[in-house]
Amino acid sequence: MNRNACIFGFLIFALAAGSGCSSGPSADAKKAAKPAPDKIQGKAQVLIENNGAMDAALNAGGSSVYIWEGTRRYRLFLKAPYEFVHGDEYIVEGINAQKAIDEIGDPDNGANGYPLLASCEKVVNTVWGGTLAMDTLDLHAQTLKARVNRYPARAVFLVTKIQLVQPEGDAAKKDEKKDKEKEIPEITVPADKGKALLVEGPPNPAAPLWEPKGATVKCRIQIGPDGKISELQTGTQLCEAVDWSKYKYQPTTKAGKPVRVATEVEVKFEPRK
Repeated sequence: MNRNACIFGFLIFALAAGSGCSSGPSADAKKAAKPAPDKIQGKAQVLIENNGAMDAALNAGGSSVYIWEGTRRYRLFLKAPYEFVHGDEYIVEGINAQKAIDEIGDPDNGANGYPLLASCEKVVNTVWGGTLAMDTLDLHAQTLKARVNRYPARAVFLVTKIQLVQPEGDAAKKDEKKDKEKEIPEITVPADKGKALLVEGPPNPAAPLWEPKGATVKCRIQIGPDGKISELQTGTQLCEAVDWSKYKYQPTTKAGKPVRVATEVEVKFEPRK
């Protein structure tokens, strides 16, 4: 009798172990496997007027909104209207569409156009799948494709979470500092003299998927009194694709006072291999 009880107990243990081995990953494991959202932080630029059906689709019926993070501007793609205040600072979570599309890759290297609709569909489903109807998701994917195709370097950010950054410290002192910064004069120097001021810069960047053959472009920039690029003064798409945060210049003065420098930089994009 004791022998039969031991055999029965062993079978129960074996079945339980087998069931545990055959089960899928736990909820915690699935959650851990999900990639973290992209995050940007910067001031909002709110444009009251929309420019056509595509703009309206990106805005969910609201105003066009950009977030400036340094010299990089992100166009927000919202599934529902949100009341942004022009000039206020926000933390926005979601997916940088072009970054996600490039990570998916393109086996034809842009031969069939950039971006592929299939890539846009995957990105939109990753962000909003399960929260929107299928026909709405399809329309969003087509809108994303049209926008990225038209302005491939102007990042589109699909939003999942928005947080207003509360101002800290004395607001009056911050406003005074901004006013002083605005008073700093700007001088213009030719490209060769601007190049001589360069202290640190990145290697030639690889051509993006939407311009696989590469190219050399001349970009108009403004160098701040701290030697960092404070403004990109051109709308050329390849210039907008440059990571300007990797450039560092020697701070410039005139008559012993700091100045901003407007100059031109030549950037060569290496062909994709």
